[in-house]
Amino acid sequence: MRRLHTLVAAAAVLLAACGADDVEESPMPGMTAAEHARMQAGGTQGEVDSTGAAVRQVVHLSTDQAQALGVVYVTVRRETLTRTVRTVGRIEPAEPRIADITPKVDGFVELLYVDFTGESVRRGQPLLTLYSPLLVAAQEELLTARRMADRVDSSSGEAWRNAQAMLAAARRRLEYWDITAEQIRQIEETCEVSKTLTLVAPFTGIVLEKNVVEGQRVMEGMQLYRLADLSEVWIEGDVFEQDLQFVRLGSQAHIEVSAYPGDHIMGRLSFIYPTVDERSRTNRVRLTVNNSDSRLKPGMFATMYIDAKIGDDVLSVPVQAVIHTGERTLVFHRHEDGSLHPHDVVVGARAGDRVQILSGLEEGEQIVGSANFLIDAESRLASTGGAMPGMQHGGQEPSVESDTSEPEHQHD
Repeated sequence: MRRLHTLVAAAAVLLAACGADDVEESPMPGMTAAEHARMQAGGTQGEVDSTGAAVRQVVHLSTDQAQALGVVYVTVRRETLTRTVRTVGRIEPAEPRIADITPKVDGFVELLYVDFTGESVRRGQPLLTLYSPLLVAAQEELLTARRMADRVDSSSGEAWRNAQAMLAAARRRLEYWDITAEQIRQIEETCEVSKTLTLVAPFTGIVLEKNVVEGQRVMEGMQLYRLADLSEVWIEGDVFEQDLQFVRLGSQAHIEVSAYPGDHIMGRLSFIYPTVDERSRTNRVRLTVNNSDSRLKPGMFATMYIDAKIGDDVLSVPVQAVIHTGERTLVFHRHEDGSLHPHDVVVGARAGDRVQILSGLEEGEQIVGSANFLIDAESRLASTGGAMPGMQHGGQEPSVESDTSEPEHQHD
C-alpha cells in the first residue's frame, strides 16, 4: 500500500507540472463550448453566441438616462431618395466632331493660309494650296471633256451620251481628290488650268494639330491638319463599380471647373462604357456638354455631379441610426414598453444622411437615432453582468434583459 500511495503522488505531481493549464481551461464534462466561453467571460451572468462573443441584450433606459446619453428616437418612414454620384473628369473634343485633312494625291505645298496650331477656322476657309502634276493633268482632262461635250449635239444619240459620260467621269475624278464643286465649276467656266488647287476646312472649328510647312512634299494619305468642332465637348470620368446601379443614360448632371468657380454647367450622360477597369474597379462614363461659348477647353479637369434617383417610395432611416459590426448590421428598435431591442437589418443605397432599408423594419416603427454606440456598448456589457458608469445616472441601476431564449446553465 505504501508503494501504491507513492506512485499516485508522483503521477499527481507530474500532471500538475505538465498540463495544469490545459486541465483548467478544458470544459467540464457535458458543457458546450459556448457555455464554457460564457463561464470564462464572467460566469453564468453573460450570454455568448457560437463564436464566443457576447450577445447583445435588451436595454431599458429611464428618461434621465436617455437625456444624459443624448438618445434621440426617430421614426422609420418612406420617402423619395436621391443621391449624387461625384467624380472627376477630363474635357475632350467630341470624336464625331474631329476631322483630319489629308491629300488624296502626291504634291507640294505652295502656300499655307492656316499656319499655326490653335487657330480658328470657318467652314469653307482655305487651308493651303497644293501643286500636283496629277491634279494639273486631271484639270486638262476635264477641260477636254467639256469641249467635246459642247461640240456634240444632243440629237447625236450615242455620241452625245458618251461625251456626257466622259465629262461626268472627269468631274468625279476631281471630286474624289477633295476638289469642291465650286472649284470644278470655276475651272469649267474660265477654261483655265490652275497650277495649284486649294484645300478648305470642312467645318467651323479650331486646329488641334498642324503637321505641314510651306514647300513640303506631301504624300497621299498624309495628315496635314487635325480640326475639331468644339461647340459640343465630352467630359469623361470614372465611376466606382458600386455606383453603377445609379448611373443611367440620359441622366442630368452639372459640372464645375476651377476656371469658373461658382458656375454650374449642365450636361447629360450620353454613354457608359461596356467594360470595367480591372485595376481600379471603375467604369468610364461620358457627359455631353454644350460649349457654344467656347469656355470649356480640351484638357481641362472638371468635377462631375450626376443626379440619380434611388426610388420614389423607399423605406429609410438616418445613417447614424445603423450600427455596422463587421458581421452584423443592426439598429435598436424601441418597443411600446420603452425597451430597446437590437434588430438585424439589411441596408441598401445611401443618399446623403439617409440610408435605404431593404428588410428588418417597417414604416412607422421607432428606433434609436443617436448615441447608438453607447447603447450598443451597454447592451454588450450587460451580457457579462456589467454596466457602463453613465448608466448609473440618478442612482439607479439600468435594467436589462436578454433577447435570447437560451436558458442559463449552472455549474458546480
